[in-house]
Amino acid sequence: MAEKLLDLSQPIDVPLLDATVAAFYGTGSKEERAAAERILRDLQAHPDTWLQVVSILQNSQNLNTKFFSLQVIEGVIKYRWNALPVEQRDGIRITYQISLFSERLYVNKLNVILVQVLKHEWPSRWPGFIPDLVSAAKSSETICENCMAILKLLSEEVFDFSRGEMTQQKIKELKQSLNSEFRLIHELCLYVLSISQRPELIRATLATLHAFLSWIPLGYIFESPLLDTLLNLFPAAAYRNLALQCLTEVAALNFGDFYDAQFVKLYTFFMAQLQNILPPGTNIPEAYANGSTEEQAFIQNLALFFTSFYKSHIRVLETTPENRAALLMGLQYLISISYVDDTEVFKVCLDYWNALVSELFEAHHSSDNPAATANVMGLQIPLLSGMVDGLGSQITQRRQLYAGPMSKLRMLMICRMAKPEEVLIVEDENGNIVRETMKDNDVLVQYKVMRETLIYLSHLDHEDTEQQMLKKLSKQLNGEDWTWNNLNTLCWAIGSISGSMMEDQENRFLVTVIRDLLNLCEVTKGKDNKAVIASNIMYVVGQYPRFLRAHWKFLKTVVNKLFEFMHETHPGVQDMACDTFLKIVQKCKRKFVVVQVGEAEPFVSELLTGLATTVADLQPHQIHTFYESVGHMIQAESDPQKRDEYLQRLMELPNQKWAEIIGQARQSVDYLKDQDVIRTVLNIMQTNTSVALSLGTFFLPQISLIFLDMLNVYRMYSELISSSIAEGGPFASKTSYVKLLRSVKRETLKLIETFVDKAEDQPHIGKQFVQPMMDPILGDYARNVPDARESEVLSLFATIINKYRGVMMEDVPRIFEAVFACTLEMITKNFEDYPEHRLKFFSLLHAIATYCFRALFALSSQQLKLVMDSIIWAFRHTERNIAETGLYLLLEMLKNFQISEFCNQFHQSYFLTVEQEIFAVLTDTFHKPGFKHHVHILQHLFCLVDSGALTQPLWDINALGLTAYPSNTAFVREYTIKLLGTSFPNMTVTEVTQFVDGLFESRNDLSSFKNHIRDFLVQSKEFSAQDNKDLYAEEAAAQRERERQRMLSIPGLIAPSELQDEMLDT
Repeated sequence: MAEKLLDLSQPIDVPLLDATVAAFYGTGSKEERAAAERILRDLQAHPDTWLQVVSILQNSQNLNTKFFSLQVIEGVIKYRWNALPVEQRDGIRITYQISLFSERLYVNKLNVILVQVLKHEWPSRWPGFIPDLVSAAKSSETICENCMAILKLLSEEVFDFSRGEMTQQKIKELKQSLNSEFRLIHELCLYVLSISQRPELIRATLATLHAFLSWIPLGYIFESPLLDTLLNLFPAAAYRNLALQCLTEVAALNFGDFYDAQFVKLYTFFMAQLQNILPPGTNIPEAYANGSTEEQAFIQNLALFFTSFYKSHIRVLETTPENRAALLMGLQYLISISYVDDTEVFKVCLDYWNALVSELFEAHHSSDNPAATANVMGLQIPLLSGMVDGLGSQITQRRQLYAGPMSKLRMLMICRMAKPEEVLIVEDENGNIVRETMKDNDVLVQYKVMRETLIYLSHLDHEDTEQQMLKKLSKQLNGEDWTWNNLNTLCWAIGSISGSMMEDQENRFLVTVIRDLLNLCEVTKGKDNKAVIASNIMYVVGQYPRFLRAHWKFLKTVVNKLFEFMHETHPGVQDMACDTFLKIVQKCKRKFVVVQVGEAEPFVSELLTGLATTVADLQPHQIHTFYESVGHMIQAESDPQKRDEYLQRLMELPNQKWAEIIGQARQSVDYLKDQDVIRTVLNIMQTNTSVALSLGTFFLPQISLIFLDMLNVYRMYSELISSSIAEGGPFASKTSYVKLLRSVKRETLKLIETFVDKAEDQPHIGKQFVQPMMDPILGDYARNVPDARESEVLSLFATIINKYRGVMMEDVPRIFEAVFACTLEMITKNFEDYPEHRLKFFSLLHAIATYCFRALFALSSQQLKLVMDSIIWAFRHTERNIAETGLYLLLEMLKNFQISEFCNQFHQSYFLTVEQEIFAVLTDTFHKPGFKHHVHILQHLFCLVDSGALTQPLWDINALGLTAYPSNTAFVREYTIKLLGTSFPNMTVTEVTQFVDGLFESRNDLSSFKNHIRDFLVQSKEFSAQDNKDLYAEEAAAQRERERQRMLSIPGLIAPSELQDEMLDT
């Protein structure tokens, strides 16, 4: 059967094809379906199948078969069009036009195919397309409706989805053609809207117009009856949403002030009609909640109209009293819509509010700098001395105009504030207070925008912000407004404006807030209520480190309150208390190690005395956070003697337990095998790691105390694991006992790595620990069975090399010997097993290549080949971070070898392999995230060929002779053309040659080199119809950095608790 279908020298057997498609979609056996799928896939890939499409469309009885044949032809047009002879291309066009209206069911698919043809043929080889289509449209309303659908698709393809799908030149050409032929389309749309009585056709025409309005020449909109037609259709319920979408597209247009009068007319006429449809006093949130889908869509579209109009034209509405009245009414509508309980609607409104308040703030903020103000006001003029006062009053008037809406907006932000990341206690769907388990990223993004908006609003009027918050808080206290949600959103709003007020105002405000919240906690009954209030107190105090540093009494009260909450077993309260304690200590650590006024000793000493009681009710993971916090305090103590004494007191409990366990183990080693003892050992290790994390270098006395015993326990547990796996087979590694033993090994490695990494100022301190680790850790790794090897060994040695750099040179061969071959064996069998080992192995290799590069020269050529193969294997990986590490590593190797004495030997062996492999991942669409690195590596290779660094030929001298090519450049050019020519048979030799020559020409300018490659990827047709944002990732990163710098310049935009500083903590 398969042979008969695939023999396309004969006309295709359509009934047999129908049967195969039926088998694929049918309910037959799994084998039948699989066989049918194989045949259909082979048919789809066969270069001649498309020639049978007409016959299939005419003779097939099965709807799915016809659809399959259309997919075949779509594939040919997308990927092989330019390779087809001219008469075959014309054949497809004619076939399309004949079948266009006979197949109602397939019209949508056929439309898509036609647009694919147009992208190749129009305008140069099919100039009459638009006139043909318009005259066809006038023949009947049904055909007209479909023509509208084709025009809409065409507009979307060229203007919305073209980036990364067509070359820059082609996009430009199609846009020009659409622009120049738009008159016919415009006349057709107006003709339909004024004459047709058929609702479907009117709707199709409005949908098409909607696609075109964002880019057509403005004269077609403002100098024709189009706007009046749309405004007249707006009140009719059947067309309301589509007409409103079209008006929104017009509202978003912004090309200078030439059409300002028309925009004002559009807005005032629109507002008059809107008041009839939706009277000003309407409770919009309620109307939305009870409305139909159409009515809800209308409110969302209304939000889009207002926000689009105001973003581009709010200035023209500020000019006359009538316009200002209409503007304020529109803003009131938008504030009402902002209370609608729908995330998408709220996002639209919030996005605009953020833009508006930031613009008002910029003008207000720069009024001290008149030149900047003139710019913000849109006045591109040189300033004369008398004008500054005028500008000042203009800004003041503008602020007065918006004062009312801004005050309402503050209330909106306070009432709807989203939940910040630090809050762990939430209300579940059953109305219970529980600990949050999953972060909702959408809510976090929304919180960031709302926080920024509220900070701008606070800067515009601190008094009003403070008054509204305190008024709302007093309503919580007197019970008038008390609900969990109201208190939460209020406290999240209070926390979010930290850093935006002047210090004395902030102090006054916070004293009131914290006092009221503590009172509320005292007077409110019920565990859930108390948990909610506790959560809010902790959140607010955590956001105001500046206030706490300035007020020791408050700081002490707050910390003691946190210690109280650490005994509160309600879900989430203890976690939040420990997290907040850590956050506060990080920002105020100096305050705890000096003797404060009225105190007998530093707070840290008092805390260490009562340590056992404070942590009595905490879980192990909470105790670790607590220990990390105290580590931060101790780290702030400058007297070494006191510091060591505090550390000793802090570690007293874990050290006592450790000494007890080691003592018992000396009498009987079996004591260490007990599961409870293993758990205790693990807990002690984790406590040590937490303190090492915050203490850094000053952790030395403690790690020295336990180091050798710790290595002995490590070795013993390792032997236990190996013998368990040897006896119990691979499944033994999954037992809870072995998992627990491995956790201790991992934590030991993590502790050493943390100490090495954090010993900032004196890196040599940790070096003394490297030699004793060689056998217990490295030797153990090499001796173990694969399932018992800890990936943390690799990351530990990567950290050691990154830290001690060249000092580690003589140890590299030993590290290499212990981990290299045995790890490669584990990770190169497939792309799935041992994911942790993969990433850490390449990080270790990267560290060696960066800091101990010369150690690689000592490798045999066989070992170097292993290294290169493993790097190539890494960047072929579909796991993004492994591929990226491989690419970083490769670039590092290429740069280092280029300046070494082995430059020629290395590149003779690997230049062509690297080039070929990089082109393979560059063009296979699975590795798009690595695009930036692929480009850098190719640029490096193409520059290297020309640089004079290579003095030997790259081609095979034995086979071709010394004079086969005039230069390496000529050889690489020919090799690359051949390589790409065979990889992309759908491209002509001329296209490939042009691309390769372009690479050589643009090699010294990274940005044009990158664009050149982007265009090639589109041309090779491998990258169409996919998400190509990864090809533009570098540009997006630069934009993010600019945004961060802007935020740093405005007080409060980056929360004080997030700033990486000591904030004058003295």
